Amino acid sequence: MSSMSKTMKRTVLLALGLVQGILPVAALAQVPDAWPTKPIRMLVPFSAGGMVDTVARATAQHLSDRLGQPVVIDNRTGANGAIAMEAGAKAAPDGYTLVFASNTNYVFLPNSRKSLPYDTLKDLTGVTTVFTAPFYLVVNPSVPARTVQELIALSRGKPGTLNFASLGHGGSNHLVMELFKSRTGANITHVPYKGTAQAMADLLAGQVQVMFEGSSTIPNMRSGKLRGLASSGSKRTQAMPDLPTVAESGVTGFDMSTWDGISVPTGTPRAIISRLNSTVAELLRSPETAKRFQALTIELIGSTPEEMDERIRRETPLYAKVMRDAGIEPE
Repeated sequence: MSSMSKTMKRTVLLALGLVQGILPVAALAQVPDAWPTKPIRMLVPFSAGGMVDTVARATAQHLSDRLGQPVVIDNRTGANGAIAMEAGAKAAPDGYTLVFASNTNYVFLPNSRKSLPYDTLKDLTGVTTVFTAPFYLVVNPSVPARTVQELIALSRGKPGTLNFASLGHGGSNHLVMELFKSRTGANITHVPYKGTAQAMADLLAGQVQVMFEGSSTIPNMRSGKLRGLASSGSKRTQAMPDLPTVAESGVTGFDMSTWDGISVPTGTPRAIISRLNSTVAELLRSPETAKRFQALTIELIGSTPEEMDERIRRETPLYAKVMRDAGIEPE
């Protein structure tokens, strides 16, 4: 080997050695020495007291206990979640801002708007999914249908006579009905509401006749004020074990539930994301947590950050198609 070649080899090896020595230092420099050192904010795009807020608060308390800093809930309602999501997407990626949101915010919102001041897939990074929960297909007792198939037949036989309530254009309980309609040919007219209270009041009064809604319908089903026809998930719920799923009722393969998860601004150090993921996983594995939320009929599910991101990527075009097929134009 020539002296020139030996010199070049030594130079390359020296350069590699320097790079190998520098990279770990650079990587470590991205992670705070003692995170967290101050309170953490958890943005929730739902009002206080609801199912999502209840689980978010329990998660925040667990994180606070384990991390040694307060995790403060910040309920940012409005614009179908866009206000909270934008605040999270534009926050500093330093581990001090979390977003606890649902597929309504991660998936449906981008499909229902012509534009948003942020990009969900680019500006937010998943930490973990937290829970999934089915919808219940319920009708006012004045509706003669007692099964899913009877409801479908009734809606076809008397088109335009049945109305369904939702909590807003492009929201989850709007799209689950649109998916149901596209799969069955049911003829049911959409009536959007601005909140659960008014929608449920009109459903109970018979002003609207049908709705896909969450666990808030269970007391009314048990009391007979509403008639439950089916649940929307892949299996029956513990709270209503005698109620069949939509799939069991003849709509093969039907499976749509709401799900919630935690995300952070993109660029948040991986070490922080990993610590958040493992800390929340500890909560989700706890039998005490499962017992605590049994009445909400939710299924606690964890995931890797990558699995949550992939779920959003997979579902976004799926529900874009549901909206197109239903003639729902982005606003």
